[in-house]
Amino acid sequence: MAEQIYFVGIGMGNRDTLTIGAWKALQQCDCLIGAQRMLDAFQDLPCEKRALTLSEQIAAYIQSNPQHRVIGIVFSGDLGFYSGAKRLRELLRAYPIQEFCGISSVSYFCAKLHQSWEDVHLISLHGRAGNLVGVVQNHEKVFILAGQLHAQAVCRNLCDAGLEQVTVSVGERLSYPDERVTTGTARELSEQEFHPLSVLLIQNPEALNQTGFGLPDHLFLRGGAPMTKSEVRAVSLARLRLRPDSVAWDVGSGTGSVAVEMALQSKYGSVYAVEKEEEAVELIRQNRSKFSVLHMSVVQGEAPTALDGLPAPDSVFIGGCSGNLEAVMRTALYKNPKVRVVVNAITLETLHAAVDAFASLHFTDVEISQVSVARANQAGPYHMMLGQNPVYVLSGQGAGL
Repeated sequence: MAEQIYFVGIGMGNRDTLTIGAWKALQQCDCLIGAQRMLDAFQDLPCEKRALTLSEQIAAYIQSNPQHRVIGIVFSGDLGFYSGAKRLRELLRAYPIQEFCGISSVSYFCAKLHQSWEDVHLISLHGRAGNLVGVVQNHEKVFILAGQLHAQAVCRNLCDAGLEQVTVSVGERLSYPDERVTTGTARELSEQEFHPLSVLLIQNPEALNQTGFGLPDHLFLRGGAPMTKSEVRAVSLARLRLRPDSVAWDVGSGTGSVAVEMALQSKYGSVYAVEKEEEAVELIRQNRSKFSVLHMSVVQGEAPTALDGLPAPDSVFIGGCSGNLEAVMRTALYKNPKVRVVVNAITLETLHAAVDAFASLHFTDVEISQVSVARANQAGPYHMMLGQNPVYVLSGQGAGL
């Protein structure tokens, strides 16, 4: 069994970005493991080298080769910045591990651009689907590890969303002799080609910084579809307890106002707006475009049938379901026994059906509130409070049975 395993962040790939402590540790190794690009930087080390990248492969190799006493595992950048070290720590927790941090691509690139990075929003698109446009729209500085979505495609996506004037800097093959840094608008760079090994810094001085929680009603396109009012929306969203990566359904979406705010909160998740009326579906699509929540999908159809092909939800909002309330809740519960469900009820009949459904399906942490809102309406020099329809907000958690 290995006596010592070193996790080493080697920076961008050029040995000039390696720390002295990391270099001393690597010189002690009788085996070096990592991606071929990482190993190429250490051809002069006499130890055995294994080109492996998947954490499971690396762990299996170490466990099946006990002859290696001191093993070095090299990672690009820094161990704490979207690094494979996170998963490998779990797999090798029985071994003695010492870690050596490296220079991350974000600190290296921002130094090249003479930019501070304490206020940069960091995202990686390596094997991830993210709401890139929404993030750029809401942050003044965004750093991107592009992954399979090349820099040119990132710029084209920004242009398609109306963000063609944001400033984009692309860093190609950072630290290598052929390193290149290019800065321009998204429109200018959308016509250029870049190396797959690239990072980007996007600067948007007109970022919206939307919190996505009870937004004013006038921001949404209304049409003739029903819309959950701002105050009720805020209470319902609070009850949903969304996370940044939640999978959420909005059933009976209407204008899509709740789905849009779900998507603004769950920037790295997936949101599905389910609506049967064709006119409302088109309105939802328009509001999706207006708020650039492109990770929000619009599903036309009647629930619960329209829910069959959707992924298991973490949270479900039910604003309308044409009398199929319990069937919708049962479908969500079948896909995720611990799903969180929030129901809005205006009529006493819907309220009664919701109370019965939460009970018969054994939901826990059930809360029922009535939200009564009055808004001021100006009449000459006076302001009169006009009451809105009271709405019942019911919420509960699947028991996990």
